[in-house]
Amino acid sequence: PTRHADGSMLLCLSQFVASPLCCPSRASILTGKYPHNHHVINNTLEGNCSSTAWQKTQEPKTFPALLQAYAGYQTFFAGKYLNQYGNPDAGGVEHVPLGWDYWVGLERNSRYYNYTLSVNGKPKKHGGNYSEDYLTDVLTNMSLDFLQYKSNYRPFFMMVSTPAPHAPWTPAPQYQDRFKDLKAPRDPNFNVHGKDKHWLIRQAKTPMTNSSIELLDEAYRKRWRTLLSVDDLVEKVVKRLEVRGELDNTYIIFTSDNGYHTGQFSLPLDKRQLYESDIRVPLPPGLAVQNVDLGPTILDMAGYNVSKTAMDGMSFLSVLEGSVNSTTWRTDFLVEYEGEGSNVSDPACPLLGPGVSVCFPDCVCEDSFNNTYACVRTVAPSANLQYCEFDDNEVFVEVYNITVDPYQLINLAKTIDQEVLEKMNHRLMMLQSCSGQSCRTPGVYDTRYTFDPHLMFSNRSHRRNRLRRA
Repeated sequence: PTRHADGSMLLCLSQFVASPLCCPSRASILTGKYPHNHHVINNTLEGNCSSTAWQKTQEPKTFPALLQAYAGYQTFFAGKYLNQYGNPDAGGVEHVPLGWDYWVGLERNSRYYNYTLSVNGKPKKHGGNYSEDYLTDVLTNMSLDFLQYKSNYRPFFMMVSTPAPHAPWTPAPQYQDRFKDLKAPRDPNFNVHGKDKHWLIRQAKTPMTNSSIELLDEAYRKRWRTLLSVDDLVEKVVKRLEVRGELDNTYIIFTSDNGYHTGQFSLPLDKRQLYESDIRVPLPPGLAVQNVDLGPTILDMAGYNVSKTAMDGMSFLSVLEGSVNSTTWRTDFLVEYEGEGSNVSDPACPLLGPGVSVCFPDCVCEDSFNNTYACVRTVAPSANLQYCEFDDNEVFVEVYNITVDPYQLINLAKTIDQEVLEKMNHRLMMLQSCSGQSCRTPGVYDTRYTFDPHLMFSNRSHRRNRLRRA
């Protein structure tokens, strides 16, 4: 952590997400669970995103609900919750999730103007006037009001969830001309063909068309512009805490629900893929944690016994404070994603047939039903690896040595040592069936873990071991 002169702590973490998509990832933040345990698999109501089943089974167990009920915290939420929040088939905006004393929830998905907020269960519509309706600024003002008028005799937790920098990337008017010359990073994996990757990556056209490159560069600029208003929000909240004399007793955690690719492997722009661009949240290097660890850590900060929960994640508070050596930290974790597609052919991409989605006009699709995968990501002093299996007819495998290949240009699945493949395959099976404490056990490159080949499948071909689905 960075300890400021005023005593406040800003947590600087190298963080990974449990799933590179909005709703499953947000559900993992709230519950501290992997998607196979909270059962949110995509952004639809049918995929359990803010469904009545989610409300009944998972919302009572989120870390804000535990903070409120058992640790005496006053809690405040403002912004985007889950993509289907406010759906009339799941209680509408009248539903206020358990655990929140003050609730300002955005109906459905990301907007900047012309949206509806649920203010403690009552709808409040906003229009298109910047001074009154620009959502990032509205969330800023509501956050400042909460800090000003909350009780001084109870600890507090606030979650401010700005849609920025999500599409439609609408900047505030004073920032709309900034970064005119900015372009998306031209890293080594930008606009190159993923020739040894899953078919969905291989179908991307290389080189990208000029229109695709112009689109992703403009999107990149707009995303930065929207974040200038988030900078304003952070500055004002920190100053309000300082004025109230509370900054030196407050943890400030800055995070996101997924990464984003802009041109990597010739995919124009989206998330959903297994690569570092999509599964990592852009924070400074440090302890490698996952978003399932945020809830346990915040509960630990509040003095709540995390072992009483069914959360899959771990608290990293003791590592941050230096009371526990970081070498004892879990060495690997799970990333899982359930691909989405359409039952009919996309008009932009009729040659690919049904089963794909998020297609661009030049017939490059970002997702498909069989873009369903699970990965074990190992971060240890002796290894920095990623092993992924797809649930498709090939049981396609991708393996990367991130230490020597940080841009994941070379898939090692056919050349890496067979014993390493078996170890990682075995660990993947364990993590896909884990729950609670069993998700936190030492990994394949931890010295306390002994690989037992008798626990492996009888046929030594890793490709025959089908992906286990939740």
